[in-house]
Amino acid sequence: MSRSKPPPPGIYVPTVLFFDENEDFDVPAIKAHVLRLAQAGLTGIVVQGSNGEAQHLSHDERKQAITITRETLDENGYRDVVIIAGCGAPSARESKKLCADAKEAGANFVLVLTPSVWVKRMTRDAILAFHRDVADHSPLPYLIYNYPSVTAGINLESDIILELSDHPNIVGTKLSCGSIGKLHRLTSAKPSSEFATFAGTTDVLLQGLLSGSAGAIAALPNIVPKLHMKLYRLYQEGNLDQAMSLQAQLGQGDYATSKLGSISAIKALISQNFGYGKGNVRAPLRIVTTEQLHGPYHDKLVELMTLEKGTP
Repeated sequence: MSRSKPPPPGIYVPTVLFFDENEDFDVPAIKAHVLRLAQAGLTGIVVQGSNGEAQHLSHDERKQAITITRETLDENGYRDVVIIAGCGAPSARESKKLCADAKEAGANFVLVLTPSVWVKRMTRDAILAFHRDVADHSPLPYLIYNYPSVTAGINLESDIILELSDHPNIVGTKLSCGSIGKLHRLTSAKPSSEFATFAGTTDVLLQGLLSGSAGAIAALPNIVPKLHMKLYRLYQEGNLDQAMSLQAQLGQGDYATSKLGSISAIKALISQNFGYGKGNVRAPLRIVTTEQLHGPYHDKLVELMTLEKGTP
């Protein structure tokens, strides 16, 4: 197997997925959201990630979400925007099927969580075997998704990720654990041109860039994508004072979003402020109502959204 290339560096967003009152896809809202993100200049979009409620979708729906995203980008002249498809599943067999579906639907890369149903059986050897097996069979280049909060506390060590990075089809990782130390250990061992290490939250976007990351795959760009691209440009230009000031604001916004309700809050804020979609989620998630969007956390996000609307 020849060595696959990693995704280009930059800012990626795991998109939220909009539903109607019956919890069916709200296709016009999904398309409007994808288009707004592309118009903001984001490098890529992650479909059917945790923010996209992948765990709540059927296989056909997961494939459809990728297809809608690819078609929307292509129809509007954004063919270069990268699509990464979340393909985590409880078994290697299912992950392999999702990787094949992602290729057929138009994705460019896959992002795969470590299974966690049988958490006590997920030894080091089992983790290595799982990712190598799925990567062997994936028709698309493969990123490892480290997110302890949704994998029953499984937190991949840098040594494991580095060992997996030697596989010719494993080209990067998303670190939603938030560990800058781990990120720096990875980037100092392998540059992003060889193995793309992405910060997994806006909280550590600039800190990650300063430590050699390939950028970030983060939820907050669902709300304020232009501000994230502005920070990325400030970093590239060497304007670290302004970049750090904006990082402080975005870090506050990232925290505020989690306090207001994460996925549900993101959808409600988009609906309220950008004119498309509704805050519908699939149970057991709960809808965040307009009445709940108030107080200091909401005020922080209103401030950011005002800046976003004034950013060219």
